[in-house]
This record gives sequence, C-alpha cells and structure tokens, in this order.
Amino acid sequence: MRPDRLVLGECRGAELRDMLTAYNTGHRGGLTTLHANSAADVPARLAALGALAGLPDRATHRFAAAGLDAVVHVERAASGARRVVEVAVLALGGRGLVVRPALSDAGAGVVHGPGFDRLMALVGDG
Repeated sequence: MRPDRLVLGECRGAELRDMLTAYNTGHRGGLTTLHANSAADVPARLAALGALAGLPDRATHRFAAAGLDAVVHVERAASGARRVVEVAVLALGGRGLVVRPALSDAGAGVVHGPGFDRLMALVGDG
C-alpha cells in the first residue's frame, strides 16, 4: 500500500495526534476539516485538540507546521450556502504556529495578503 493522499473527514479530538503523525510521513498531500472561528484561530484550536491527545502546545505547533501547508476557511451564510472567505498559509514562528493570510474575500473582492507568495509557491510546486 502506498497512499498518495491522506484524507480525514473531520478532526475534533485526540485523533489529531494520529493525523499529524500521518501528515508528517512524507506524503505529498492530505485534507481534513477542522472547526475554528477563523483561519487565525486555527493554532489555538490545534493546541486545544493537541491537549486532548496529551501533546504540549509546542509539539502540536511543530508537527502542524511541518505537516500542514494551508488553511481554507469556509463560512456558511444564513441561507446555508458556503463560501471560501480566506486562504492562509502556516509557518512556525517564535511563539508557535503562525497563520499568514494569502487570499481574503470580505465581500468586496479578493485581496492578496502577506502569505500570497508562499501560497503561489506551494500551488506551483504541486
């Protein structure tokens, strides 16, 4: 067996440890869903899930920075329709996992953020 992609429907508990372990085994891609209020809140959400798995924040953030490249934040409107409102890239910073907005759409059009060049490098690589 040689999976090229790893897909986990939703990560909401201690299985975060298994997901991050799997995403750090050299595979070229994976996908999971995670519930957070915004892309900027993903590090805190990962830390909370990591705590459920017995991982300290630092270990969770290091594994996440090594195994995850981007966050796609989707919102659901009152009508039930879903839309992408932000794409951000992840990196390890001095205080842990850092989220850098790459593309944002607050309704007035798509805006490039500080993570845009990194996102384009990731997209061009794949």
